[in-house]
Amino acid sequence: MVNVYERGMDLDGSRGKIVARVKYNQDLDHWDGHNWSDGGTGTHLGITQLKKSKRFVLIHGTQWQGCRNYGCIVSDDEALQAILGNDPAELDNWPTLKALHDTKIETEEV
Repeated sequence: MVNVYERGMDLDGSRGKIVARVKYNQDLDHWDGHNWSDGGTGTHLGITQLKKSKRFVLIHGTQWQGCRNYGCIVSDDEALQAILGNDPAELDNWPTLKALHDTKIETEEV
């Protein structure tokens, strides 16, 4: 389980109070030809949604010694951007974000 914080990291390195705990995943990782990652060396990214509040959580994973996995609450738009930037195929698993995509993201006329 991963601690979920209300916000990302503050300038002083703190993350504020813990508001939830979620199961770790790295669903937004992609294969770079050698490893699964979110684009950084030894880092991973997952996504989930809290059952009660329906808020989205980005799960930040790491393989770096001394660093811990954590999650933070994000807006629907931030969750959508994370999916589009890492694994657009994952959008099919999130109907709310798919609907947001269809209303906010322009696509080329074919």
